[in-house]
Amino acid sequence: MQFRAGKKSQNDVSIQEPIDSDKDGNSLTLNDVVADTFDVHEDYERKEETEALYRVVNRLSGRERQIVIMRYGLSGTQPLTQQQVADILRISRSYVSRIEKKALEELRAMMRKGASAGKG
Repeated sequence: MQFRAGKKSQNDVSIQEPIDSDKDGNSLTLNDVVADTFDVHEDYERKEETEALYRVVNRLSGRERQIVIMRYGLSGTQPLTQQQVADILRISRSYVSRIEKKALEELRAMMRKGASAGKG
């Protein structure tokens, strides 16, 4: 019975278990070599920036919003080329380009306006 119980956990690895040693001969554990890059403040800022972007994108006209979402892969979608967007919407690639350019100019203006409104 004990052998069976041990066999189930035979592939388990502890993050405190030595896996190698450094140049000085000190033991390195998995915990030592796995990067801990999660920064709560940075994650919160990114979330706020994302929410601000979605707020301004939602202020675009329907066609502009649709093209920006498809082109840049917003809302969890894959980014598409202008030609792919054109094929889906049954319009020319150059028309997609013009609409996208106009939409990006509007987004920049809205973001600048929002940034300047936040100061003061």
